[in-house]
Amino acid sequence: MRRNKRERQQLLQETIKEMPFITDEELAKKFEVSIQTIRLDRMELAIPELRERIKSVATNQWNETVKALPIDEVIGEVIDLELDNRAISILDIGEEHVFSRNKIARGHHLFAQANSLAVAVINDQLALTAKAEIKFTSQVFQGERVIAKAKVIQSQAKDRTTVEVKSYVDNKQVFVGMFTMFRSNEKEGE
Repeated sequence: MRRNKRERQQLLQETIKEMPFITDEELAKKFEVSIQTIRLDRMELAIPELRERIKSVATNQWNETVKALPIDEVIGEVIDLELDNRAISILDIGEEHVFSRNKIARGHHLFAQANSLAVAVINDQLALTAKAEIKFTSQVFQGERVIAKAKVIQSQAKDRTTVEVKSYVDNKQVFVGMFTMFRSNEKEGE
């Protein structure tokens, strides 16, 4: 259904407010217009491009810092973090992540995103993967965005924590992992 410019821009603002990580391509499909039209609408409305929206959400919501590894060593971009509770990262699958003949993502990239997020969510100076039980549930292709969500399930012992990580492409689960993390139990301030 074609909408006039004012209606489209109003719906565009509402959509981006509800789903800040939606791409211009997805918006163009949703509103049945060109990507260029979406970009022009965003410019008129002073809505930043996706990468800037991600940084903005991360800056506004994420007041804690990763302790177990430098943030630039996390595979994917951490957009939300609550230590010892939950974390979210985004990984855009590029040419460097896929098999050249079929453009399917190599599994070790999905594992690396999930595993590094499991490390990042631990509120400790040292966190290492002691055990991982993983399952790939669907193929991921070049150009897709993988959203990994980590959730701390339990602390089994003083030096062990279980972290569940589920990864999705367009709300379809593509990976699930249960990571048993060894921690030194040296939280800052203790």
